[in-house]
Amino acid sequence: MFMNGIVKYFGKRVFSYTNYHRIVRQKKTMPTLSQLMVPLPVKSGPDDLNVGAELTGKLDKEEVVKWLAKFYQRREIKAAATENGIDNYIYHQTYLSFRKFCLEIDKLPVDLHVTFSDIIAGACHLDSLLPYFVRHAKQVFPHLECLDDLKKISDLRLPANWYPEARALTRKIIFHSGPTNSGKTFHALERFFNSKSGVYCGPLKLLASEVYYKSNQRGVPCDLVTGEERNFASVNKTPSSHVSCTVEMVSVNTPYEVAVIDEIQMLKDPSRGWAWTRALLGVAAEEVHVCGEAAAIDVVKEIIMSASEEVELRRYKRLTELMIEESSLGTLEKIRPGDCLVCFNKQDIFWSTRQIEAMGIECAVIYGSLPPGTKLAQAKKFNDPDHPCKVLVATDAIGMGLNLNIGRVIFNSLIKPTVNEKGEKEMDTITTSQALQIAGRAGRYGTQFSTGYVTTMKNEDLPTLKRLLSQHPEPITQVGLHPTAEQIELYAYHLPHANLSNLIDIFVNLSTVDDSLYFICNIDDFKFLADMIQHVPLPLRARYVFCCAPINRKIPFVCSMFLKFARQYSRNEVLSFDWLGRQIGLPFACPNTLLDLVHLESVFDVLDLYLWLSYRFQDLFPDASLVRDMQKELDCLIQAGVAQLTRLLINSETKVSSGTSQAVEAEENRPVLFTKKTLYSRKKMMTPLSFIIQPCCNFLLKHVDDRNAIASGNPLSSHGRIADRLLSEGLLTPKMLEELKKEWQFQKDCEKESFEASNGIVDKSNPAKHSKNDPLNTRRFNRKRRT
Repeated sequence: MFMNGIVKYFGKRVFSYTNYHRIVRQKKTMPTLSQLMVPLPVKSGPDDLNVGAELTGKLDKEEVVKWLAKFYQRREIKAAATENGIDNYIYHQTYLSFRKFCLEIDKLPVDLHVTFSDIIAGACHLDSLLPYFVRHAKQVFPHLECLDDLKKISDLRLPANWYPEARALTRKIIFHSGPTNSGKTFHALERFFNSKSGVYCGPLKLLASEVYYKSNQRGVPCDLVTGEERNFASVNKTPSSHVSCTVEMVSVNTPYEVAVIDEIQMLKDPSRGWAWTRALLGVAAEEVHVCGEAAAIDVVKEIIMSASEEVELRRYKRLTELMIEESSLGTLEKIRPGDCLVCFNKQDIFWSTRQIEAMGIECAVIYGSLPPGTKLAQAKKFNDPDHPCKVLVATDAIGMGLNLNIGRVIFNSLIKPTVNEKGEKEMDTITTSQALQIAGRAGRYGTQFSTGYVTTMKNEDLPTLKRLLSQHPEPITQVGLHPTAEQIELYAYHLPHANLSNLIDIFVNLSTVDDSLYFICNIDDFKFLADMIQHVPLPLRARYVFCCAPINRKIPFVCSMFLKFARQYSRNEVLSFDWLGRQIGLPFACPNTLLDLVHLESVFDVLDLYLWLSYRFQDLFPDASLVRDMQKELDCLIQAGVAQLTRLLINSETKVSSGTSQAVEAEENRPVLFTKKTLYSRKKMMTPLSFIIQPCCNFLLKHVDDRNAIASGNPLSSHGRIADRLLSEGLLTPKMLEELKKEWQFQKDCEKESFEASNGIVDKSNPAKHSKNDPLNTRRFNRKRRT
């Protein structure tokens, strides 16, 4: 009944049980509201006189404990507590706090003191303590007093009502649906350029910048607004009628004639989906053009229907043909001009780059953590018909944001490493949407490649790729939402003692969402930053803004600088250019090793963080222009490093600061939690050591001129010619070299003993060693032969 692929019809809506299981699983793992609440200590009043003791005498604490235990165990009391919103967890915690309060406080409230005295004397029933117990529970758990208000604040069932400016208009929604290279965005942008006023909402800074430059080149003044940058078309820095921005930065209060929302399928993104939902429902434009995959058509129609609006659908077909080759590439020696090798991790990027350049072929490199300027420079080099660089090695970062003249896309692998909600590493096949997005980059319209080709590196991956590209992306059924700063401030008003991370957890727990249409976006990054700066004294609004900063929490240097920024801000001290320069280690030097390059990339992210904060706290982050100039210089250094990536990799192996070997060894030694998804094609996946040894063996067999060296001794000696070449080519790390040397020596010893045993040669110094009559020695020798 609950099998994947089975669907039920709820009115006009198709609801997938795949999504149903995901929702149910999230709710099962989510802690209860009571478990999220931290009990508060309760103190007695400041009265100097113990009025209760004067009226009824001093209480016997042992009797108090005895009667409290009886009170706690009464079923009637538990039932009455449940009627007051007190569940079992709160009931137990309140009892512990109430008992501690009654025993440790000498001056109990008068009414409670008198009630205890009457119960001990038998003058009233034990249930008379219930009002005081409930009162104490509301002091320990303040949310019991305002639970209804909190639920109203976190009611997210009608997000369309959050945007009155958009609801006041009769908007015309036009959906441009089509695959990559179909011209859908081109037609939407033509309407943007010809409008009196407009806003373009893109998923990346690169796309926003491209529209910004293109608009101004066509004589349509356009401003650029991203999280880190504000560029005005006017010299006077007056706002233009047209704006190109990243989707998170779109204003829902400014009226426009035309709005363009690109890559609308990002509604489903678990981290950023809320931004597309906000733009779609909230942008105040007469015409709203959305561009994206057909998989988003139904969910967009339903969202728009909730706002009492309609959708006009325009479908587009691919402008160039895309063909799947009948055979895999097999070897990098078959690389040809216009090829793009797609890898899903940096190690494959670096290894492939070295192999291609070792064949005398120059290649461009693009991966996600590179600065935008470096990506554009590498793309420009690859696209330039007069440049000798004709091959591109990239991650799935090419899926959007870059215009590339690719003739053939080659998937190095179809397995992409991801990290799930529990922090476990998963190895899973890419989705149909990802495969179509990346493969569609081949055969760009208007280039020399009128037909695009796609294939795989490994022969066993080709049937999977054909299956993925023959399918349509699974229809999107849910879109993201995210709590706003105003909602969190209201929560903080009712729960003043809760920290920001706790407030977010409580909000998500109490939120009411239409599960068939919406989900709460992943807030783990937000909570991670909130916990990091919890000890830093900041106003709630500033704390919320800091936690919204777009940083990669996996980079320790960026996280440490984020904490320094927060501390400096909390002390109301200016974060000047000089202060920043001391923290990041000015001046910069051109990278010599891979570690140097990675560090410069993290420094660039720190400068991005400074610029992001400078537009929100301009008084304490005043040197945005100087930092931007420094960022341009840093971008040039990173470009220079990527341009000579092979040299950096060689230096990383031969110098003390061994970047590649440290990275590989860290990856090998890092404990990884594998999940069920890892079992996919497990037999086809090689271990890191076998992945390196296999190319090494191929390399040795190809070099016939070195066979004499192999025959004469150990070819993997620390100063051997072949070993040095393997190290320089990136096929070996020092750790793997040592393991190969041990295996080589062990094999030589086994062969020597086998030869001596077969020819009756006995070591005179130890005759028992080769004695055939020794059963222990026979077993040892047979075991070695099997090994």
